[in-house]
Order: sequence, then C-alpha cells, then structure tokens
Amino acid sequence: MIELRRKNILVVGMERSGIAAATLLLREGARVTAADQKPFEQLSEAARALRDEGVAFQTQQDGGFEKFDAIVLSPGVPADIPEVEAARSKGVPVLGEVELAAPFLSGPVIGITGSNGKTTTTALTGHILKNCGIPVQVGGNIGTPVTAMLDTSRAEQWNVLELSSFQLETVDTFHPNIAVILNITQNHLDRHGTMQRYAAAKARILDRQTSSDHAILNADDAFCREFAQRGAAQRLWFSSTQRIPDGLCLDQGHILFDGQRVIAAADVPIRGRHNLENTMAAIGAAALAGASNKPIAAAIKTFHAVEHRLEFVRSLDGVDFYNDSKATSVDATLKALDAFGHGVWIILGGKDKGSDYTLLRAPLEAKARAALLIGAAASKIAPALDGAVPLIESGTLDAAVQTAFAQAQPGDTILLAPACSSFDQFQSYEHRGQVFKELVRALESKTHGTAA
Repeated sequence: MIELRRKNILVVGMERSGIAAATLLLREGARVTAADQKPFEQLSEAARALRDEGVAFQTQQDGGFEKFDAIVLSPGVPADIPEVEAARSKGVPVLGEVELAAPFLSGPVIGITGSNGKTTTTALTGHILKNCGIPVQVGGNIGTPVTAMLDTSRAEQWNVLELSSFQLETVDTFHPNIAVILNITQNHLDRHGTMQRYAAAKARILDRQTSSDHAILNADDAFCREFAQRGAAQRLWFSSTQRIPDGLCLDQGHILFDGQRVIAAADVPIRGRHNLENTMAAIGAAALAGASNKPIAAAIKTFHAVEHRLEFVRSLDGVDFYNDSKATSVDATLKALDAFGHGVWIILGGKDKGSDYTLLRAPLEAKARAALLIGAAASKIAPALDGAVPLIESGTLDAAVQTAFAQAQPGDTILLAPACSSFDQFQSYEHRGQVFKELVRALESKTHGTAA
C-alpha cells in the first residue's frame, strides 16, 4: 500500500470509478489531480463537482504525468498509453482503482472474472448469499466501483466483485479469498493486443492467493487448466462436459457438487448451457462462503436473468425477442446461439474488437434464417459470413428490428447478440439493449395492426 497523505496523486479517467477513486484519495489526505481525454466542461456533473472539493483538473493530452507521486488508472484507460509509460519509466507507481481500494475494504472477497458470464455469475452469487442469510454486497465492474463500497463494507460481510481484464491488469497486492475464472475466449484484443496478454491480465486474480484461499476454475477451458499452476489457492473445478467427483458438474440433468445433487438443470431459470456453467461457479463460491445446498437451490430458483443478458423481451405474433446486448464478443454470441434451436434472426455488428467472425459460420448455418448487419463492423462481418447464412445489410438497429419482424414466422426468434461493442452508435451496451427493447415494444402485430 502506497502512502497517500499529502502526496500528489493523478487520477486518469473521470467516469464512475475515477470519481470514486478521487473521493477516496481526498478522504485519505492526498492532493488530487484528475485527467481525462475530455475537457472539464464536457465531464459529468459529478466529476465537475470534485473541483469544489479541491481536485485540480487537466486533460490527458496535457501530459506531465511523471511529476506525480502516483497514478491511479480508471478501468477504461489502457495501462500502456504513452503518458503513463513515460511516468512508469521514471519510477512513478501506477495502480488501478481496485488496487487502490483493496487495503480499505473490510470483509472477505469473492472475485469473479471471465470473458463471458461474469456479470450473471456475480449477481447470482450475491443473490444466493443474500437469500441464504449471509451478509453480502455486490460491486466492481457490475456497477458500484470498489472504492465506493468501502463505507458499507464490514468484517463479517462478503464482497462479491465482478472484475474485468481492464481492472485486473493493474492489480498487484490485491487478492480475493475466493477467485472465480469462468472462461477465457477471444475478447478485447483491440485493448490487449494478443490473447496471451489478455489471458495474463485475467490470471492476475490468482497470483496473490495463499493456501487458505480458493480458486474456482472451468475444467473445460484450456486457459483455466493452464492457470492451475499459478498462485497457491486450493482448486475447485467445474465442468458441463465431464464428471468431476470432487467439484461441480452436470450429470443426468442435475448439477452435482462433490457427487451430491444440488439442483435440476431444468430448475435453473436462466437459459443456455453457459448459464448452467455460471450457476455451477456461483454454487461453488456460495458454498465456500458458508451456504448449504438446499437453500442454495431455493435461491437459484428465484433468480432472474440480468438485464441485457439473454433477456426475454416479448413475444409478438408467435415471434420471440431476446436482448443479449452484452454479447460483445464472438464467444458470447456463440453461447447465445447455443441456447436456441433453428429459426433465429440474429442482429450482429457494432464496433469491431479485433474478433474472428468466421467462428460464427457453422452455428449460423445450422440455426439462423438470416444475419442482420449493423454498425461499423458490418463491412468486416459480411465477408467472414458470406455463403454461410443470408446477410441483410441493415445499417441501424431500428432497420434490423423492423426487417427481421417483417420476415419472421411464428416460432422464430429475433436475437440481438452483436459480437461487437456498442460504441459506434450507442453510449454503452446498456444503451444499445435499452433501445432494442424500446423498438421491440413499439412493434405492432402484423395480424391486427395494434401493439400487443
């Protein structure tokens, strides 16, 4: 833990995490400067209000990062931007918001990461613990920055944290009592450059664990099997394809934990095999935190899908609409497709993240009636899928929804699972998902011409 009092600390990135980090630093007696790519006038009201608390502001382009005693990076700021690299080369400590918060966080920690499913698993783990009477608070990448969870943390309360690769690439001393890695698949290569660097960022969640800690890992994932050599934690494995006698697995339609039935797969209220994997990981984390099988199963049955994650929107004229706007990678889209049979009209596109869209060819050929392409990545997706599935160049989400519904037949599914980030046409994947739901809810029946 670095000394903060009377130190000159620069916080880079003035979104929620940066604002929370600056607030903590002020409380600890640091002299705080905030930097962002936007000029001060374009920052949020909450960010601008920090000026009244004594925070100085500069733009990221102003540079001069090496003059500070330490730099705190928000998750959205790459750790290797030139300004940060220049300061690091001069010996300036660089840490992330999670690393800053960790020494001040009371209570044990469950840290959950993975390329896909971490929000659902984090929310489900918190839901199980709460319903089992175990004190818990949930945050991290899921919504509440870790630095904003400090005042509500208590020694006897679990902190369940969703942790992204952006957050983990800047941790050093932070370690969770229970670490969960769900899977590692191609994602964020526009940020990390290579799969090796991306996977290495995820694996940092294990590096500081001790022999009294636990790591829950996916036995079906090659990277997770490789990660088993890192850190000193006790391993708990889960699998949806093989029997795990001393872990979690699927067997004859049930989730087993150490050979004992916990819950029937049919009773898990979130769709898709990948969500059974997420459920297994959550069961393991909750059990290690003190919950027992019967109340765990009862809690799972009352869980609802997290918004924008295979979220059922409505059925109209026999056509079902699902919002999986959080499917911002090819692997997430593959997992979404796995949850459906034939008759899918899938909406793909957005901002490309360096993904290989050819991986979608086989499942789309088997299940999709057409792929409706939107956004900046459409020109890259089209040649990757050419010949595998009919392609409809829609341009916008509105046009895609209208076209798909006009051509869909009863029994079909219209699925938003874009395989891309949202930042070409939307503020966030949440914004994209919300717009999709509004468009779907505004549709009128083809039979009666009225909204249903």
